[in-house]
Amino acid sequence: VLLISLRKFFSSESRAIARHILRKCKPEFLGAGSLKESAMVDVWVDVDAHQLEPVLKPIVFNCIINPFVGRDVDQGLVDESVEKLKKLLEVYEARLSSNKYLAGDFVSFADLTHFSFMRYFMATEHAVVLDAYPHVKAWWEALLARPSVKKVIAGMPPDFGFGSGNIP
Repeated sequence: VLLISLRKFFSSESRAIARHILRKCKPEFLGAGSLKESAMVDVWVDVDAHQLEPVLKPIVFNCIINPFVGRDVDQGLVDESVEKLKKLLEVYEARLSSNKYLAGDFVSFADLTHFSFMRYFMATEHAVVLDAYPHVKAWWEALLARPSVKKVIAGMPPDFGFGSGNIP
């Protein structure tokens, strides 16, 4: 469990830790330039945490992790999650049809929080779902093109390291 302790402040929630660090070091990633941008960052961070991640988790776990640890794949749960994802991607498509990134026309913490589970989802056979959402796909490809994201990807094997035996 990741834990940050700064004087009397403790947190083990990764988004809270990241927000704290960004407020100190890179406030522009939180939309610090305007209240509207800041609110949009918060909205999309919450959408990731409470809507997207819970839909992606069953897909990622069943398609990548379960086969490597000898657990059965719950195909019904995967199919149900893919259908929920399609509905959610319609919301993303609408947002990204008028904005390059989730909080506006700037890369923000909101975009970056989406990266971890999306990266692993994109390593599954269900990644083709994005083909039906051209603005979502363009957003994803724009994130992947960033040099900092390329560095992060290098440390994130698409199979969580299970295939190589190097489990992170």
